[in-house]
Amino acid sequence: MYAIVEDSGTQIKLTSGDILEVDLRDCNDGDTLTLDKVLMIGGDGEPTLGTPYVDGATVEVEVLEEFKGEKLDIIKFKRRKGYRRKTGHRQRYLRIRVGEISATAKKKTTKKKTTKKKTTKKTDSDE
Repeated sequence: MYAIVEDSGTQIKLTSGDILEVDLRDCNDGDTLTLDKVLMIGGDGEPTLGTPYVDGATVEVEVLEEFKGEKLDIIKFKRRKGYRRKTGHRQRYLRIRVGEISATAKKKTTKKKTTKKKTTKKTDSDE
């Protein structure tokens, strides 16, 4: 079973047991987070699509650690002017492990309206 979840403006495909990196948020190591912005659930038969989110569907994730990503170098340079600037940046992330994907989605059922045709019985006087 897999789920597509919206997190911090990005869409992530999750399966149970995956370990991945997401943007930092306020939580501690070992905490359990619930992601409720589930866009789609699939894997067991017909996939369930949300409009925009699947009602009642959640994904439980466990926070493993907070870490810094690779360093990005920002270099500014203007030729013949002696102007050189170098700075860096390291983005902070959370490493999470996907736990249970709950698919208690309520499927919307649409009732088809049927119109009954009026039938007229032919009688001897109509002919």
